[in-house]
Amino acid sequence: MGMGSDNAAFPFATTTTSPRFCNPISHRRIFSDVAEDVTVSVDGQSFLLHKFPLVSRCGRVRKMVVDSKDPDLLKLELVNVPGGAFAFELAAKFCYGSNFEITTANVAHLRCIAEYLEMTEDYQVENLIFRTETYLNEIVLKNLDKSLEVLCKCDGLDPIVEEVGLVDRCVDAIAMNASKEQLVSGLAHLECNVGSGKLHTHPQDWWIEDLSALRIDHYRRVIAAMRRNGVRPESIGTSITHYAQISLKGVERRHVWDSGPFVGDDQRMIVETLIDLLATENITTVTLSFMFGMLRMAIEVDASLDCRIEVEKRIGLQLEMASLDDLLIPSTQTSDSMFDVDTVHRILVNFLQRIDEDDSGELSPCGYDSDGMKSPSHSSILKVGRLMDGYLAEIAPDPYLKLQKFMALIELLPDYARIVDDGLYRAIDIYLKAHPSLTESECKKLCKLIDCQKLSGDASSHAAQNDRLPIQMVVRVLYFEQLRLKTSFSGGGCGGDGGVSQRFMCSSSGVPSSCVSPQRDNYASLRRENRELKLEISRMRVRLTELEREQGLMKQQGIRGDVRHGEMNGRAFLASLSRGFGRITMFGGPEKRSRKKSSRSSQGSEAKNNPSRRRHKASFAYD
Repeated sequence: MGMGSDNAAFPFATTTTSPRFCNPISHRRIFSDVAEDVTVSVDGQSFLLHKFPLVSRCGRVRKMVVDSKDPDLLKLELVNVPGGAFAFELAAKFCYGSNFEITTANVAHLRCIAEYLEMTEDYQVENLIFRTETYLNEIVLKNLDKSLEVLCKCDGLDPIVEEVGLVDRCVDAIAMNASKEQLVSGLAHLECNVGSGKLHTHPQDWWIEDLSALRIDHYRRVIAAMRRNGVRPESIGTSITHYAQISLKGVERRHVWDSGPFVGDDQRMIVETLIDLLATENITTVTLSFMFGMLRMAIEVDASLDCRIEVEKRIGLQLEMASLDDLLIPSTQTSDSMFDVDTVHRILVNFLQRIDEDDSGELSPCGYDSDGMKSPSHSSILKVGRLMDGYLAEIAPDPYLKLQKFMALIELLPDYARIVDDGLYRAIDIYLKAHPSLTESECKKLCKLIDCQKLSGDASSHAAQNDRLPIQMVVRVLYFEQLRLKTSFSGGGCGGDGGVSQRFMCSSSGVPSSCVSPQRDNYASLRRENRELKLEISRMRVRLTELEREQGLMKQQGIRGDVRHGEMNGRAFLASLSRGFGRITMFGGPEKRSRKKSSRSSQGSEAKNNPSRRRHKASFAYD
């Protein structure tokens, strides 16, 4: 490419305040009628130029001409030129005295090519290095917007751009100007509400979006400098979120059935750098949904294990704020389950470690310590318990989910993380339905994780009729349900308190169980016990039918004595049944209870004289 044509306009945006390259005597005019005497080769492009204007300003070219010892040197070859042919053409125009402006679009290239060609004051006053440094110091580094533009133009100019310190100066200028702008903007938009006396700030961090155009290594240095200069953590967190959204939006999600390694080194570097930046700069203002997004991205691009562990720890610190959709992370393994259960397991471990550090062993094993019930950690673990029950129910239908992983998640949470086990029972029931090939011993191990004392009346009724459960599980459910009924009939709890709403269910060890909340209101307790009594009556009806059938069979065989014995058993059963009916009347008003009590006493005295009538009335009550 020759320089014979006069083209003074530079094909980039110009600014009116930029200095111009113009000399009183133009070298282009001097050499306009002189044939070119040297060919300069740069990155495969040839420039037909004159030796004198190059030698007069470029120390590197002068040394090459001197070292060649050839007065008729016709060709020069420049290698590793920063900015390539584009930057060299700018330097050649300067040597020829062409008029063009220094702008934010070309100052980085001009500064680097000037350093490469050694265009110092030793060869010419106000040489290219001096001109570019003047523009940088007086115009660029005093302005946040221009510093950002110049830093973006530093790409591809390594390593000279680092040697001249241009990147460091732009980074420091961006951070310092951002801090100043936040201070000025905060003061300018400060409003005082006279009525409440509260102060309101309305920051305008326009540079958050502009930082997304930076290269990831430059962006990291800018964020670190901003932290040192006191930029608000909220603004930095917003900037990191925006940068991730812009730079990672092209990453496609891999599916379980996809095979082969993921190709995306640039995306992997961005993910690992952002995660490391969150850790090293201790940035905690990003949202939990963003952290889950970064975790998914780390899995997608196959980021390093340290990065994934760091994100999992940060999520574990605030797991109680997560949603079910956040935890449903697809698995990238072809032979494993559809969901990444191992990652959720590690997150839950981190959460429990945080709870242990917060509580320092203050919670009682039952989880109902007077202080523990009101502690933030106990509230958090209850939320996580409900969240994990929902997660278990979502992953349970997966036919590839191993029993060991499913049980490991259940066993990880402590007993006091669940007030009731209805959610856990539902998840296990779904898993049993989706995995009919489980052996009997495996079903027993899985069902042992359910605390039958913590099942509600509806769940107990469902479990008692569930064919998928082992018979031992059904027996346990019926046993504890019967135990609950006896406690209800006796009207007292393990502590002797007769109040229904304040009663704890007791285990064999006498420790209050967490299946009943001490804050339950009286009305809810009465409704629950009413349902339980109705269930007991249904069972008594079945037993009564069996006794009547046995009595009829005994009459046919003519066994008189056995019949009498059966009648005595029937009377005893009916007497207990009538007591059960009397118990139901406790849910009526006071007048009804007293009226029915007197009615029962009169009917009882009459029944002593007429046993057949008593049996008739009892049987009629079931019809």
